[in-house]
Amino acid sequence: MPPIKTLGVLTGALLLTTTTTASATPDPVLPAPTGPHRVGSVDLHLVDETRPDPWVPGTTRELVVTLRYPAPRTDHPRTAFLPPGAAAVVAEVDAARLGVDPASLDYGFPTHARANAPVLGGRHPVVLYSPGAGESRAFGTALTEQLASEGYVVVAIDHTHEAPAVEFPDGRVARRAVPRQTAEVLRAMIDTRVRDAQFVLDRLEVLTRGGNPDAAGRELPHLLGRSLDLSRVGAFGHSGGGFTAAELMRSDRRVDAGADLDGSMTYSRSALDFGRVAHEGLDRPFLLMSAGDHSAATDPSWRLFLGNHRSWVRQLHLPAGEHFSYTDHQVLLHRAGVPAQARAGAVGTVDPLRSTASQRAYLGAHFDLHLRHRPTRLFDGPSPAHPDVVFPG
Repeated sequence: MPPIKTLGVLTGALLLTTTTTASATPDPVLPAPTGPHRVGSVDLHLVDETRPDPWVPGTTRELVVTLRYPAPRTDHPRTAFLPPGAAAVVAEVDAARLGVDPASLDYGFPTHARANAPVLGGRHPVVLYSPGAGESRAFGTALTEQLASEGYVVVAIDHTHEAPAVEFPDGRVARRAVPRQTAEVLRAMIDTRVRDAQFVLDRLEVLTRGGNPDAAGRELPHLLGRSLDLSRVGAFGHSGGGFTAAELMRSDRRVDAGADLDGSMTYSRSALDFGRVAHEGLDRPFLLMSAGDHSAATDPSWRLFLGNHRSWVRQLHLPAGEHFSYTDHQVLLHRAGVPAQARAGAVGTVDPLRSTASQRAYLGAHFDLHLRHRPTRLFDGPSPAHPDVVFPG
């Protein structure tokens, strides 16, 4: 399995039935988080003045990240799955693939997070999220909202010019500019992603010291910086984002625990060209979650990683899932009524809501165990509460 897959035409198919009705506040279409807290959300525009953008010569590296955090009950407005400019680009791209009018596609449905809501008191562990290559940070919403509802501050990163569209606060939309994927391009992508994540951690440190890292100095939720406990940091991601989390941990001691959701640690499968983390392993806890025909049994980079890893590690597998079962696509495709045969190639045949609940449970338990030191029996073996998840031998 290559480290990066793209959803292709199915991405557009899921948009066809998410158009809002006449209601001023349509119901969110993703499963609600189940933790004890409400969820707040704020976007930061971060500019790395020291780094040229690797994909667009002559420009400076800019990122947009979403912080989701525990919040008290509030009537602040819900955030959209994608902001209007980015949603329009995705609609345009997918309409061309589907042969439909872009105006019929709507990606702006509301999530469960409340924009700029107050921050719940206390200090909370921080977890970074990196999406798969070619994907928006939005497609990790169901998992990141859940972690926030359980008391984490989760920072979802868009890797600019990899995602189909990244919308900045001034309305600019940066489109995908990464060239055709080769081993050399994939190596540059992972290196860029790791540097993005390290820069985000640097700017979070500024936030904890009372500074405002937003490029325009926009007002942030009160006490946001004080809520971040950067002595407890995790990282996870899907596909190329999982590879990113592993390489980030290899490069940066600030990250204490990580998870890879179905991402091979490979630049070139045919040449057995693997990431450094596969050759070196890690000395901190790491969780591997796979689906379909992908696992350590079929992925030599994972086998190499496991042989070199020097800390707590577990493998979990969704046999009835597929690569995009670890994204919001699994729910959105079902809601869109995509034919079962087409849907199965992207998200498998696993029940999407049950799969989401299991992923949330294991991911939350992993970070609870290693960032909060809360004991759990969930990793002792298969659980009847999660019948779709198996523990490879």
